[in-house]
Amino acid sequence: MKSLTYAFPCLSANVRATVNPTTYCLLTTLIFSASSVSAQASTDDGAQIQAANKKLERILVQAQKTSQNLQDVPVAVTALSGQDMADTVSRDMFDLQNYVPAFGAFQNQSVTNSGFSIRGIGTASQNFGFESSVGLYVDGVYRSRQNALISDLVDIESIEVLRGPQGTLFGKNTAAGAMTVSTVAPSHGERNGFAEAIIGNDNLVRLSAGSSFSLIDDILAMRVSGFSSQGDGFITDEARGQTLNNRNRSAVKAQLFYTPTENVSVRLIADYGELDERCCGALTFQNNIQANDIAGKFGTDALLLQPPFNATIYGRDDFYNYKTSLSQTPLSKMKDKGLSVQVDVALNKAWDFVSISAYRAFDSLDTVDTDFSDADLLTATNDARQQSFSQEVRLHYSSDDIRGLIGAYFYSQNLDLTFDTTTQNDFSVFFNAAAPDLLPLANAINELSAITSGFIAPAAVPAPSGTAFVHSANQEQDSIAVFSQFDWLLNRNFTLTTGLRYTREEKSIDGAYDERGPGIDGLSQNPAQWPNIERAVQGLQDISAALTTGQAPSAESLNAIAPFQQAGWGYFFLGSAAVMPRPDLNEQLDDSQLTGTVKLAYHPNDNTLTYASLATGYKAGGTNTDRILPSLSPLFDAEKSRSAEIGIKHDFEEYGVRVNAAAHYTQISDFQAATFTGTGFNLQNAGDIIVKGVELEATWLVTENTELHAVASRTLANFDEFERGTCWVAYTWHTGIDDPGRANPSDPFCARDGDRVGFEPQNSLSLMLNHYFEVGNYPASASIDYQYTGDVFLDDANDPYKYSDDFSLFNIRLSFTIPQWDSEVIAWSRNVFDEEYVARSGFDVPVQTGKVMAYPGAPRSFGVTFRKSF
Repeated sequence: MKSLTYAFPCLSANVRATVNPTTYCLLTTLIFSASSVSAQASTDDGAQIQAANKKLERILVQAQKTSQNLQDVPVAVTALSGQDMADTVSRDMFDLQNYVPAFGAFQNQSVTNSGFSIRGIGTASQNFGFESSVGLYVDGVYRSRQNALISDLVDIESIEVLRGPQGTLFGKNTAAGAMTVSTVAPSHGERNGFAEAIIGNDNLVRLSAGSSFSLIDDILAMRVSGFSSQGDGFITDEARGQTLNNRNRSAVKAQLFYTPTENVSVRLIADYGELDERCCGALTFQNNIQANDIAGKFGTDALLLQPPFNATIYGRDDFYNYKTSLSQTPLSKMKDKGLSVQVDVALNKAWDFVSISAYRAFDSLDTVDTDFSDADLLTATNDARQQSFSQEVRLHYSSDDIRGLIGAYFYSQNLDLTFDTTTQNDFSVFFNAAAPDLLPLANAINELSAITSGFIAPAAVPAPSGTAFVHSANQEQDSIAVFSQFDWLLNRNFTLTTGLRYTREEKSIDGAYDERGPGIDGLSQNPAQWPNIERAVQGLQDISAALTTGQAPSAESLNAIAPFQQAGWGYFFLGSAAVMPRPDLNEQLDDSQLTGTVKLAYHPNDNTLTYASLATGYKAGGTNTDRILPSLSPLFDAEKSRSAEIGIKHDFEEYGVRVNAAAHYTQISDFQAATFTGTGFNLQNAGDIIVKGVELEATWLVTENTELHAVASRTLANFDEFERGTCWVAYTWHTGIDDPGRANPSDPFCARDGDRVGFEPQNSLSLMLNHYFEVGNYPASASIDYQYTGDVFLDDANDPYKYSDDFSLFNIRLSFTIPQWDSEVIAWSRNVFDEEYVARSGFDVPVQTGKVMAYPGAPRSFGVTFRKSF
């Protein structure tokens, strides 16, 4: 990959030690077979085979909103070209994790609940009140939801991943980093077109194409591109006979590029994408049929095995069979569309003007079987609509001694969502069987009713099926910022960079909450009128005593049992905010932040750059769009980051080696955390996180025919202070061992001070070996990727039952180019040795304490890519 920058000898003894002998033999056989073919071709042709990269390439990036050589930018940034993604058959953002240090991409309950992390910091929540810790920008336009990138990696010019706080130049200030995606622009005078077909296992078929057209020579050009992707998933829903994690998405993009003069250009982009997939399949990581270490303790799975449920229960041993059974298929539907206009004007030799205006609309609909079984218990639906408008203007200045820019940014967004949790046909029976401690009270009320011939009403159904707990939220947001960054060329060796940004955020939320179902309409929002067992028992005693003496029961005693005579009283004992009545919500948030950066770069020669930087960034505060307890604040504060970084970028041109390395230290204050506890999301400012680590990217042009790339990172992300975190659930239920972070036995929260931040591995390593050769007169290449990912906790609670071990993946590719047809054929396989691993996320199941679900990583896939250029 020409724009990846790494180094290390290929598959050293240390690496071989992590691979079984058969695997290593297969790897070496592939490489040496390719070498043998290459040598034979050289002998036959009598000509020397030329490598794809004779020398280290000069890579241009836009990391500082201006075109610069990657090796001259004092920022930890990885740049990938569209050709890189085509060569590696990278179809979406999840495939990029092989090639970017300290970068993660994750997908959980639905396609909507996906996102990125950089250096251990990310945002993993379906709560739309959260913004992203990693900013996503496509053609200069901010995408508020990272899952909105439906278009896969089609017709991409480049992708840049910037690591560390981005608190100066980018539209929405972000605490962890930014990803910028640039698509191929229309070109004058040439078609610059392609057509591609990818065919793979699981009936994968992805068709894509794009081409530029000159409408008016040198003045007006057009480009149209699009794709359609369909395929089966790798998880089987045995109850419904369907596969989950399938592929069904498509998108189209049309662009106009207008250059009326050599100093003015206008780029108009319109795009539309749709997605309709059965996603995502969660599998049983730990069931709760019986506690592992407590004899005679049985959980809800033991109940669900019995009639009338007759559910299919899986265990940890079934996890990598990729099978589940659900009463309802998880569905994710999305529509994403937008229109943007970028105007560039060269005012004179020193000043340039840039304006980017954009409108975007994003609709999503997710339906999830939230009991994750084929018992008909719970379903959740999230229907959301977002519209946004953004405007950015910049003035760029350049002279012999100074270069930089000043600018302003405005962003406005409206969010409307409706979320409901609905109990299904089996829930009433399930509740009665799962909560037997509540039945004696109901029986006592029924006996009293029988004695009084119905004068005292009987107990109502505790948890009637067909009950919907609905809430809607409308959030409005306005953000405005002014910013400036300048490079001061102190002398031929030193450059000082200073940047500053002032941002003001205003958000408001209106929330309405309702309960709909048999007998439950209009539940009291007054906690004093909610069912209370102790008060009801006392009321029953008073009523019995009054009846014994022939007196009329008091109003107080009748009021004590009244809540149990209204259908739905059992929901109050689930302990979940998702089903508790609460008043409507109307809140506002105003916030302003000053962030910036200072960098000092030292350029002792043309091949070396060293730098040191200080930077601050932040992620805006927000409003909780979930139904939460009235006692909790719906607002949370901004997440702020302060980072120090030192780095070096050096080219050893005589050896064909490039090494880029960085060491960083970041403090995240008021980290915004959301951990699922089995009854709801615990969303709050969690305190402080300390992140420190080192990163290495390197390239070694081993021979004229062979190149090696490497990416390595060690990232230590720990909670420095987190007093009110989520407690262990599954481990405590199975073992009886309480969370050591719980200060008092009755505390509903636990300190997480010193614990690892969930979802993120501490160590990662990727190696990619490319060998170029010829078969006859046809250029060819063979490639192997090796990726090591360290162990992770599957949530921020560090529950020992939510731990996943390290794993290694291998990808292989064999490519042949047919020059006379301008075509390429690539045979490929990902996870070629079918490694079994967890995709970084696990959670406790609602109302099923002790049960843990997790998302498996994809098993082996393989296929062929046909690409034609014209």
